Amino acid sequence: MTAGLSRAQLARRVADDLEDGWCVNVGIGAPLLLPEQHTPGKEILYHCEHGLLGVGPAPAGEPDPDVTDAGKNPVTLLDGAASFDSSLSFAIARGGRLDLCVLGALQVGENGDLANWLVPGGNPGVGGAMDLAVGARRVWVMMTHLDKRGNPKLRKRCTFPLTGRGVVDRVYTDLAVFEFVDGVLTLRECAPGVTPEDLVPLTEATYRIDLQTRGVPA
Repeated sequence: MTAGLSRAQLARRVADDLEDGWCVNVGIGAPLLLPEQHTPGKEILYHCEHGLLGVGPAPAGEPDPDVTDAGKNPVTLLDGAASFDSSLSFAIARGGRLDLCVLGALQVGENGDLANWLVPGGNPGVGGAMDLAVGARRVWVMMTHLDKRGNPKLRKRCTFPLTGRGVVDRVYTDLAVFEFVDGVLTLRECAPGVTPEDLVPLTEATYRIDLQTRGVPA
């Protein structure tokens, strides 16, 4: 089996599914790569929880130290961008103004539960994920299929503390795309070189298979 998609290819794959005009929050980790992706014919308004709307890619030249994403990486601001305090930023999230949030995850349950803020015994990283997970109109997860120890991150039930119950709509991993259809975890797509049979020993969650055909990521 191949290694699956790189982080950049995974970001490209997620970006391909974004819809024109969406306001999209990008969480810390791999989702922060999304503003780097060009989306021809689409205007995507990226939101960062610390108070930016209209985030663009990393600067080509000298960065402005006051313009960073939620992971403190330098970014640019697109024409018409806005900055504001965290109270307004979270009012946007909690008020259902976000069409989508894309979050990283430690585990996702087959029932749509999300765990992404604490590995037991580690340092907590709550951030704004709980507000985003329940406030956004859609929640997509962008993560590796396995954790650093080779354990499946798609689980029958999350064993880590939960961020939200039943909040996940789609899961994009380096090996596959899953979607919750009528509450059932469904395999929609395998990464190039990956087969449904390859995923069986790498996925603890129970899922059904309903593959959709699409182009291969660049």
